[in-house]
Amino acid sequence: MKFEKFELENGLRVVVHEDRSTKTAVLNLLYDVGSRDEDPNKTGFAHLFEHLMFGGSKNIPAYDEPLQKVGGENNAFTSPDLTNYYISIPSNNLETAFWLESDRMLSLSFDPKVLEVQRKVVIEEFKQRYLSQPYGDAWLKLRPLAYKEHPYQWATIGKEISHIENATMDDVKEFFFKFYVPNNAILVVAGDVKLDEVKKLTEKWFGPIPKGAPLNRNLSKEPAQTQKRTLSYDANVPVNSIYSVYHMPERLSPAYYAADFLSEILGRGKASKLYSSLIKDKRYLSGVSAHITGSIDPGLLVINGKLNTDISYDQLEDEISKIINNVQQVPISDFDLEKLKNLAESSHIFGEMELLNKAYNLAHFTLLGDTNMINEEVDKIRAVTADEIMKAAADILKEENSSTLYYNAKR
Repeated sequence: MKFEKFELENGLRVVVHEDRSTKTAVLNLLYDVGSRDEDPNKTGFAHLFEHLMFGGSKNIPAYDEPLQKVGGENNAFTSPDLTNYYISIPSNNLETAFWLESDRMLSLSFDPKVLEVQRKVVIEEFKQRYLSQPYGDAWLKLRPLAYKEHPYQWATIGKEISHIENATMDDVKEFFFKFYVPNNAILVVAGDVKLDEVKKLTEKWFGPIPKGAPLNRNLSKEPAQTQKRTLSYDANVPVNSIYSVYHMPERLSPAYYAADFLSEILGRGKASKLYSSLIKDKRYLSGVSAHITGSIDPGLLVINGKLNTDISYDQLEDEISKIINNVQQVPISDFDLEKLKNLAESSHIFGEMELLNKAYNLAHFTLLGDTNMINEEVDKIRAVTADEIMKAAADILKEENSSTLYYNAKR
């Protein structure tokens, strides 16, 4: 994928991808702030800001109205590592997107009424998605079980509702002026655009915004886990469920791709080892999956399954141990490895077909330190060997490296 880069004097990094096959443009603004950057006693702020940023700014009291008038759409998401805002708009109205994004970076509305409205929205979301849904609070319990030092120990929604309930306007302003500054952001403009036009619009709308203080991130490192951790929890859910997580390498580790393949072998689709054994053959589970969190700092490989009636956790874990031993000792066949690589490569390629995905991926790889990594993914996927996957299985799938939540259906 071709792209151009430049940087403003205030530190805003800009990536431009020209694609004349569409009459649409995407403006993607990624802020280098996620839930891992929060004060342990004031969590949920990154996610709260995802909502506050749509509450209006100094010159634009209603963010969505002018965008809708010119045929644009927008959304945002928060993760433990970052917060991402994006606008899709007809390319002839591109400047409207620059106007909207720059105004809230420069002068977000700190109207107390907006804070109260968005506070209530986030609290309601916490209750509905995490506390009222079956298994919704599983990760609220699993993260602090797996992480004892690193701030991945809480979810993006926050540790508890009281942190949002007690958030003051001073807290909000401090968080905003620390993280929502040009030198902590990456702007990607993609689609039916021209580099010269983007440079002019970026200088016009973002150039006057003052640079913030440099971000000195000093996160606590998670020590190596040396003993299996378990937690049993009873709730009003339909069936027993198990969540087992294993610490794995960070996103930029050479071993990351092998760990990703390992999760695919274990839990992707009906051909996976967990599905074949635990659902098709043994009928221990009604559903099973495996995935990785894909986080910038060392993350987790996750195995999750819902138990069938009268199946005990001991029975299930004995069978999972057999599957893990097999993966650790028997290399994947050349045929199966090639099939996995083809699936991973096609997912990457098809993902790049959507303009929104292109824009976000360019921003994400820039955040990781090298925008051109977007063009190196397929080569890294293709380079993974059977031996590397076995090594990943040996290093990651150790009992002492695991944390397991037994989520029990009340009888």
